Amino acid sequence: MNERLQKLLASAGHGSRRGIEDWIRAGRVTINGRTATLGERASPDDRICLDGRTLDLQGRADQAEVLLYNKPVGEVTTRSDPEGRPTVFDHLPPPRSGRWIVVGRLDVNTSGLLLFTNDGELAHRLMHPSTEVPREYRVRLRGTPSPEVLERLRRGVVLEDGPARFDRVEADGSEGSHSWFRVSLHEGRNREVRRLFEHQGFEVSKLNRIRYGTVHLPDDLRLGATKLLDPQGLGALSTMASPTRPTL
Repeated sequence: MNERLQKLLASAGHGSRRGIEDWIRAGRVTINGRTATLGERASPDDRICLDGRTLDLQGRADQAEVLLYNKPVGEVTTRSDPEGRPTVFDHLPPPRSGRWIVVGRLDVNTSGLLLFTNDGELAHRLMHPSTEVPREYRVRLRGTPSPEVLERLRRGVVLEDGPARFDRVEADGSEGSHSWFRVSLHEGRNREVRRLFEHQGFEVSKLNRIRYGTVHLPDDLRLGATKLLDPQGLGALSTMASPTRPTL
């Protein structure tokens, strides 16, 4: 079945429709060896290339799904690892159609909520900086930051890749010489939570993501287990990722 080229590529996880339209206008996309034009239609059977590289269209989904995964420490957020480490894709159930696309990343030493979807355009919107989807974490620190340190982290500090801050920082108990906090931020930069605390001289000894957008990590979802998001939750997440959603 033929459909608009930008929709076909977005559904396969290659970017947003607007971004793909820009590629087409710039003459970067070809269909079966000829330069594509805006508004053109194509099918998964066509050979579609970006800058000469053939694009995989097997990720397109006939029905959108979102899968919740409680990631254990030690798994890497990639389909395969040259070092042979376990990956977050190793034990996922198959989607009804298409393939799973991971929404964002968690580093190997971070556990908790990781989302997957078979809808490439939804994945792109959830990860795009302009959407500002909030992420929430439980953090265990060695030592206890002063109120002044916490206020600096709320106001913002300058990391090596630019200004950064927490939207919220709240104390969440103590454990011997360690302290627990709940923090939230709306960016997905590499190791940002750890680097913010390290900037102020505090080492993160445990990090667990407990929310991504409207989706909370279920209390009964054990480490390494998965759960499909119900239709109501999928609708709320899609609304949050919409470019026209109301400001939170």
